[in-house]
Amino acid sequence: MEFIPTEILRYCEQHSMQEPIELKSLSRLTQAKVLNPRMLSGHLQGRILAMFSKLIRPKNILEIGTYTGYSTLCLCEGLEPEGKITTIEINDELEPYFKSAFDSSPWAGQIRSIVGDAKTILNDLQGPFDLVFIDADKSEYPNYFTSIIDKVRPGGMLIADNVLWSGHVLKNEKEQDVETRIIDTFNRNMASDPRVEVIILPVRDGLSIIRKK
Repeated sequence: MEFIPTEILRYCEQHSMQEPIELKSLSRLTQAKVLNPRMLSGHLQGRILAMFSKLIRPKNILEIGTYTGYSTLCLCEGLEPEGKITTIEINDELEPYFKSAFDSSPWAGQIRSIVGDAKTILNDLQGPFDLVFIDADKSEYPNYFTSIIDKVRPGGMLIADNVLWSGHVLKNEKEQDVETRIIDTFNRNMASDPRVEVIILPVRDGLSIIRKK
C-alpha cells in the first residue's frame, strides 16, 4: 500500500537519484517471474536505503529478508571498500535470483548470503553491525530486534520495513489480526525503548528508522 499520492510519488522519483539500470532490470525480472513482486523495495525506497548507507558508510551490514536482492544492492552502495553485508533469506526458491544479481554486481566479493531461518541464524552472527535492514516475517520483528540490538554499535541504525502494514495498524485492537497487533506492538516498543531513537516514514508500507543511542 502506498500512503503517498501517485502523482507525488512519481514527482519524488523523477527528482530523486535515478534507479540504476541494473536495479531496473532486477525489478522487471522480479515483476515477471516472482510471486508477490510488491515485496520489492522499488525505486524511491531503494534510493532511501542507498542514501542512508552512503551517509553511514558501514563496514558491517545485516539484512534480514533478501527476497530477490534489490534492497541488498541498494545497501551495498554505501559499503566501505573492506566492508561486508550478510543477508538472510528463508525461501530457497529465491536463491537463483539473488545469487545471479549478486554475482554480477560490483560487490560480489562483499556479500554473504545465507539461506535459512533468521531466528536461529542470528544467534551465531557476530557484530558489531553499523546498519541493519529488517524486511522478513513480520510476526518475528520483536524477536529479530531482541536478537540483534546488542550487536548494533552505538550510533548504528536499524531500518524496519512494512511497519504501517497497509494502514491496518490504525485499526482498534479488537479488529487487528495477529500480525497487525505484533507490528503495532513493535512500533510502540520502539517509541518507548530508552536504548533507541525512532522515526517512522510513510514511504511505501512504512519505514521505521531506528538509531541506537
